[in-house]
Amino acid sequence: MTARHLSHLNEAGEARMVDVSDKAVTERSATAEGFVSMAAETLDLILSGDVPKGDVLATARIAGIMAAKRTHELIPLCHPLPLTQVTVDFAPSSDPAGIRVETTAKVEAKTGVEMEALTAVSVACLTIYDMVKAVDRAIEFSGIRLIEKTGGRSGTFKAGALRR
Repeated sequence: MTARHLSHLNEAGEARMVDVSDKAVTERSATAEGFVSMAAETLDLILSGDVPKGDVLATARIAGIMAAKRTHELIPLCHPLPLTQVTVDFAPSSDPAGIRVETTAKVEAKTGVEMEALTAVSVACLTIYDMVKAVDRAIEFSGIRLIEKTGGRSGTFKAGALRR
């Protein structure tokens, strides 16, 4: 592998925020996914709406959206972005038992929204855990990754099959 220039380091090797002032504003989007594995009984509890803390998926959806909007406060050197849309969707699975979480973030800006989509999916997964940890502490997260991004100088990216 050849050495690459790291955009978040200056000539002296010090951390810096990338200067995007010369980049064009373009429409950009990013989609990320993750999977929350749990006991079948926990999934049933979530889907029936009988979790004592409340509506797990509604709460996780709001948490994911809020997290995307605050990514620049959580990830060093990220630019604050004027997000135009964030979606958080859930697909329950019986085999294996769990919930697939998919998020999409959109923006018209000079830099991409991959970190916002990834932050949204991560926090949505964490929120699911928080809401049901009293009944299932063995929950696991897996496969958190970027599955697609569009826009910007580097164009479109689509992930291949999940690597394990």
